[in-house]
Amino acid sequence: MERPLTKPANPCFSSGPTAKRPGWSATNLSTKSLGRSHRASGPKARLQAVIEQSKALLCLPEDYRLGIVPGSDTGAFEMAMWTMLGARGVDVLAWESFGAGWKTDIEKQLKLPDVRVFDAPYGELPDLSAVDTVSRDVVFTWNGTTSGTRVPTGDWIASDRAGLTFCDATSAVFAMDLPWPKLDVITWSWQKVMGGEGAHGMLALSPRAVARLTSYTPSWPIPKVFRLTKAGALIDDIFSGATINTPSLLAVEDHLDALEWARDLGGLSALIARSTANLDLVRQWTAESSWANMLTANEAQQSSTSICLKIVDPDFQSLDEASQRAFIKRMTTRLEAETVAYDIAAYRDAPPGLRLWGGATVETSNLEQLLPWLDWAFAETLDQAR
Repeated sequence: MERPLTKPANPCFSSGPTAKRPGWSATNLSTKSLGRSHRASGPKARLQAVIEQSKALLCLPEDYRLGIVPGSDTGAFEMAMWTMLGARGVDVLAWESFGAGWKTDIEKQLKLPDVRVFDAPYGELPDLSAVDTVSRDVVFTWNGTTSGTRVPTGDWIASDRAGLTFCDATSAVFAMDLPWPKLDVITWSWQKVMGGEGAHGMLALSPRAVARLTSYTPSWPIPKVFRLTKAGALIDDIFSGATINTPSLLAVEDHLDALEWARDLGGLSALIARSTANLDLVRQWTAESSWANMLTANEAQQSSTSICLKIVDPDFQSLDEASQRAFIKRMTTRLEAETVAYDIAAYRDAPPGLRLWGGATVETSNLEQLLPWLDWAFAETLDQAR
């Protein structure tokens, strides 16, 4: 197959950290807070600005609390589970590696006695209608970052629930329309849809989640880095820019830059439209491809951010799994050597395949230029394997 001539202007298609916004430059970032204490009034105001601007851009309900916490999305979600689970039975949904990780923590670390697990293979969702969202807590990912499968709507979640919904939304927030009133605990990180730097997590709490925090004490010790209450009262400072540990003020400025870009772009609807356009492009390409298809067959459940592809070519399918993974490694190494695409192999626990990030910071034109290179790299790697 003839080698393409045009390369993507930006080869960063990693699923986290993701590509920086178009036009990004370090020179755009303010350095006034660098070298100062994050507890000083000026730097703290910048942290509070991240909270306020995020709430405004996402249209979070006014009575929801939003804070910056350590450990990226993982830290935020662990914090929520360790401080609020155990008050009632839990339904855990797992259809990819991160949901499976939360299931493991609940069963083996917290060792909760009343746990029901709803799982599904990569590319599918479990039966959401069987989940008890009325009387039990529910733990789930909105978007399967490693499977390319997302929850299509929140219609399956009861509005009159007694339990809490814990939603890991890290690769969905800013790219998908989330039904906030159906979600009580929501977490995400900066390095996904907005292309920020790692280590910082965001934790949003509904009034019902705050009530759980202030009325329920788990039976296990809570590490200091997870503590959201003191003497039975919510630590309000966490939700006004006072972080539990030292944040990177340079990363704060980087995220504020991304939030400003998003506002100038047209806000949340514009971000969602950009991500949707990326998914539509890849869908159209796979519909015409002889070797690649979407890992998630149900279009309503296909992620617009972590777009996961499976290889359906018969010669590839005839290989054992180890050989398939070696094939993918050769293919992605070839693309990286051409400076066409970085970090697009499927997640290590997912079926052998490819994963393209389609979040709002990725230009559709870059994906359009990448697709012929995927055809070329597959054909070259297949010829080499024969």
